[in-house]
Amino acid sequence: MERNISHYFDWAATSPADEAILKSALEKSLSVYANPSSQHSAGSDARNALEEERKKIAHIIGVNEKSLYFTSGGTESDQIVLLSLLSRPQKGSLVISAVEHPAIREQTQALKNCGWNVISVQSDKNGFISADSVLSKVQSDTALVCVMAVNNETGAIQPIYEIADKLVQSSQGKRKPHFHVDAVQAAGKIALDIAHQGIDSAAFSAHKIKGPRGTGLLYLKNALTPFLRGGGQEHGIRSGTENLFGAIAFSECLSRYWISSKNPAAESRFKAQEEFTADFIKKLRSLPFCSLIPESRGSDDSLPFSPWVVQASFKNIPGQVMVRALDAKGFCISTGSACSASKQSRPILEAMGVLPELRQNAVRFSFGFDTEKKAMDELFCAIEEIGNTFNK
Repeated sequence: MERNISHYFDWAATSPADEAILKSALEKSLSVYANPSSQHSAGSDARNALEEERKKIAHIIGVNEKSLYFTSGGTESDQIVLLSLLSRPQKGSLVISAVEHPAIREQTQALKNCGWNVISVQSDKNGFISADSVLSKVQSDTALVCVMAVNNETGAIQPIYEIADKLVQSSQGKRKPHFHVDAVQAAGKIALDIAHQGIDSAAFSAHKIKGPRGTGLLYLKNALTPFLRGGGQEHGIRSGTENLFGAIAFSECLSRYWISSKNPAAESRFKAQEEFTADFIKKLRSLPFCSLIPESRGSDDSLPFSPWVVQASFKNIPGQVMVRALDAKGFCISTGSACSASKQSRPILEAMGVLPELRQNAVRFSFGFDTEKKAMDELFCAIEEIGNTFNK
């Protein structure tokens, strides 16, 4: 059954694809079908096409083209950096925020099992990680620091530039830990300066901004030694035959949706979403059975949140029940990260100190470029109706 895309509110899990971009990318990739590593002319054509897309992306996001590596997605981009630690002869420590995506959080547990000391930085009650709290956890043997740009469940925009600056300042005269940023929920969603000093690497995923699944990008300011080896593609950082279709499509999506002053259409859409979401939150706050997570959302304008993600909890309605109730009315939402949707625990909300009942009843609404104000109004009406039914 075909779904009404205007009633799809799970963009943080994946976005509906930009059909025109994917069709165009497929057509281009069909014309350069050879393996980019092949030495014949057809292979050279494919290689040239791949490098052209790399150059386009580098220009869009403002980095050196030699610092970009195509991957299979955000998870792999994160884990190339994390697993590179296993190539080091000496073990040490790494520092991660307590509100990281499972791609970071779960992999660091594997590193812990290999002898690395994993140090967690707790968030405040609003889900934010302070630069000072990060610095307080860094030790003399800390090799890596990981803090995401935008939280995938609450929309909290973390102070990655301040963290980067303080890591640089504190490392004068000694080795600075590698600072990695999971930018999956930030790219094409908020203005982003990955070339900022002190940021050493960043992970991106195409399917969050209307691109194809299975396509990602890794920014590395300086090359590292990968743990996984193979044919040596992507300058040895990510072996495996390159996904030319995905690279072309991702390039076009970034060109259309990357938010910067050079892209007024994307900037305008971002500002419109800020207004849509502010109104949506105001309406949610008016419901006696609704609690925003964090509670400060919509009441403290000094706190930076992405307008594309809203988390809320509803009295007497477990999260899974709300998901099913809204789905029955034609609205798609989620209880949190799609990567851990089958699990009952909510590590990010636990890290924020959210009460157990609120955690159990929490759901996530996430929006995208095609989201209309009218559809968000209809979503609110459906929430209000369901909430009143369960709270008579």
